[in-house]
Amino acid sequence: MINKLKRLLRPTMRIKHEGQGPTYANENAAGLDIRAANENPIMIQPGEWADIPTELAVEIPEGYFGMVVPRSGLGFKYRLTLINDVGIIDSDYRGNIGIRLLNEGTEPYMVLGGERVAQMIITPYTQVRLVRVASLTDSERGSKGFGSTGRV
Repeated sequence: MINKLKRLLRPTMRIKHEGQGPTYANENAAGLDIRAANENPIMIQPGEWADIPTELAVEIPEGYFGMVVPRSGLGFKYRLTLINDVGIIDSDYRGNIGIRLLNEGTEPYMVLGGERVAQMIITPYTQVRLVRVASLTDSERGSKGFGSTGRV
């Protein structure tokens, strides 16, 4: 019953694509798999990057954004990641979604057309109201930066 209600209430996203469009791997997947749309294989040498065409444009509902993230399997098995780690797709962007893969591994990797190369998670956001102040309130952490909360 709850899953049925969730499906009824979820927003709609319009997609425009050539070839295989984005898909969820299963009903519990958080990320939409984004597929490569290249006709010929693209070889990425160790330490190099390549732009992977997707031929995908989306119309994300207002109040949401798309977060493009690496696929964990590609990262774990082949050390392939997105060159910018995470990409943000705003709801007013209508252009092609680009994927720039970086090979941090020691072996060349060949990207085939139709291969899942990234994921996009659609999530709501809130724009905050900005207020300029002379100082900020104190907190337990304060201005302690990287590593200040400990290792464990």
